[in-house]
Amino acid sequence: MRNHSSITTFIILGLTNDPQLEIVVFIFLFLTYLFSVLGNLTIIVLTLVDPHLKTAMYFFLQNFSFLELSLTTSCIPKYLHSILSGDKTIPVSACYIQIFCIDVVGATDFFLLAVMSYDRYVAICKPLHYVTIMNRRVCRNLIICCWVCALLAISPPLGIGLLLEFCSSVVNHYYCDASPVLKNSCSDTLFLEQLIVACAVLIFITTLLCVAVSYISIIRMILRLPSAQQKKKAFSTCSSHMIVVSISYSSVIFMYIKPSAKDDVAINKVVSLLTVSVAPLLNPFIYTLRNKQVKQSFHDTLKRFASLLKNH
Repeated sequence: MRNHSSITTFIILGLTNDPQLEIVVFIFLFLTYLFSVLGNLTIIVLTLVDPHLKTAMYFFLQNFSFLELSLTTSCIPKYLHSILSGDKTIPVSACYIQIFCIDVVGATDFFLLAVMSYDRYVAICKPLHYVTIMNRRVCRNLIICCWVCALLAISPPLGIGLLLEFCSSVVNHYYCDASPVLKNSCSDTLFLEQLIVACAVLIFITTLLCVAVSYISIIRMILRLPSAQQKKKAFSTCSSHMIVVSISYSSVIFMYIKPSAKDDVAINKVVSLLTVSVAPLLNPFIYTLRNKQVKQSFHDTLKRFASLLKNH
């Protein structure tokens, strides 16, 4: 029997070692995180309090905002704290928890994007049956399925990962990510790496296929519409979701298709910023700026809040 690993903490290198550049990174990440929290919480609150936003589309948007908020909160605050305190260490157990949270939320995000594309398909291709097909029970079950599928996909590699022994403690990233953590292991990680890739590809291909099938059907339906006005209206109902899908899938593609192995870590760090910091900031604005109903709900809620303050 081999002795268990003596490594109990990892050292997170972060994005840069330059103290001046670290200040710029801190300000950027702090502002993006702050506005991400405000933007996503605004959408969650609006979809909860406004009776006009009780359809399936806004229920999924509410859950999507929760996932984006969870994803950015899983890694950005810890890194901001490490910049401020100078403490770049993280216990191995906390590192595993961070990997679990990021991977489960990230996988659920992709499954939810597939569900949202199906929702848009029903709304455009079967508008008369939309309320019946996308009823509350179906929506709730679809959300549960997203979480269950993500947990099933993530659990096997994470379970095997818990058995690893570590010979080094330096993680060349700004949060605990599976790839740089595996590089510290003195165990044989070949099977685990293959399993991680297989699970990632399965999630990516399955969800992308669902999105593609939904949008092919949507485009075919839109092209059959008689007037340009109808086509424009149909496209506008799914344009926000198409933008978010493009950002999410393109970031994953760039993370796994690299010009050279040498650029592996550098590209992963930069692209992961898009996933865990920039995208959660942009997504609320993408949905609100392109959605009249959400904008109207926001204005109405602000008016109600202002009148309550006036009365008191």
